Amino acid sequence: MAKKRDYYEVLGVNRDASEEDIKKAYRKLAMKHHPDRNPDSKDSEEKFKEAKEAYEVLSEAEKRRAYDAYGHAGVNPQMGGMGGAGDAGFGGFAEAFGDIFGDIFGGGRGRSNVYRGADLRYNLEVTLEQAARGTETKIRIPTMEECDTCHGSGAKPGTQAKTCSTCGGTGAVRMSQGFFSIQQACPTCHGTGKTISDPCRACGGAGRLKRHKTLAVKIPAGIDEGDRIRLAGEGESGVNGGPPGDLYVVIHLKEHAVFQRDANDLHCQMPVSFTTAALGGEIEIPTLEGQAKVKIPAETQTGQVMRLRGKGIKGVRAAHPGDLLCEIVVETPVKLTERQKELLRELEEINRSDSDRHNPRAKSFMDKVRDFFAG
Repeated sequence: MAKKRDYYEVLGVNRDASEEDIKKAYRKLAMKHHPDRNPDSKDSEEKFKEAKEAYEVLSEAEKRRAYDAYGHAGVNPQMGGMGGAGDAGFGGFAEAFGDIFGDIFGGGRGRSNVYRGADLRYNLEVTLEQAARGTETKIRIPTMEECDTCHGSGAKPGTQAKTCSTCGGTGAVRMSQGFFSIQQACPTCHGTGKTISDPCRACGGAGRLKRHKTLAVKIPAGIDEGDRIRLAGEGESGVNGGPPGDLYVVIHLKEHAVFQRDANDLHCQMPVSFTTAALGGEIEIPTLEGQAKVKIPAETQTGQVMRLRGKGIKGVRAAHPGDLLCEIVVETPVKLTERQKELLRELEEINRSDSDRHNPRAKSFMDKVRDFFAG
């Protein structure tokens, strides 16, 4: 059997620690290792039990004196001491345990009921050019702000909220059942700790009003789809003087007429005339900075990709810009004149005379077809 650790060492307090210090130390450990917060951790479960046992002893004056005098033997019932860690004196543990339930599940005995405001989300559409170069824009958002009339109290000017008679201003009531003592939000004041007999007419007693505000948002160069910009303190105002939440601006890229973005690279399709693809030549390809001239090698096929290095986008956290990848699409001529048709028929006759040489992809494909049916 493993040797028990010193109870003071378990809680991390000195031997002359006050009752309040012991309680605080236990609550901190119980919050950290509580099974509800660590459902799959055997280690946390054992540490929670160890802290519970230490607290049950050190929180009771008589048990603590016995433990200080005789160690673990002084509180072991089999050794004739003052009683085990799990018997009498459960009330002190239940009180602390109830407080921990409150911390884990949202209660809080004796708190001032000050709450941070909610965080807000705003979806902002930007063009590809704005995302690549960066810009600044303004947004108008709805938000809950402190009422100017009652300054957040919820009470009519000249009056004030009264301390709730049900919970005594704590915002919580304690319900005991057997050994356990669990607290919950006060049903009269709904956790605020105060009641308002004459509410503010402007906000109806809520202390906050729905309004709109305009904010300037700086969009850094290279920002991408789904990136977030945090505006600290621009969320909803807090309750009972609590700090405001934050506003998160989520970036969405508008569809572009020419380019598709893939991380820091840009993709596009470039139509090339039949003759240019066959004979080679020079074409102009669009980029975000303007036109760029590219040489097309002779006998270029549809699907070939021309890479222009450094012509993509430099991401927010990238050291270098990405590339522009342009897929060639050979365009078949349309609305032909009689002379064009005549020339093409002549070209086709020449190609047929030595098709293996002039149309190698067609030959390769037909060979595969013949092999397939032959097999």
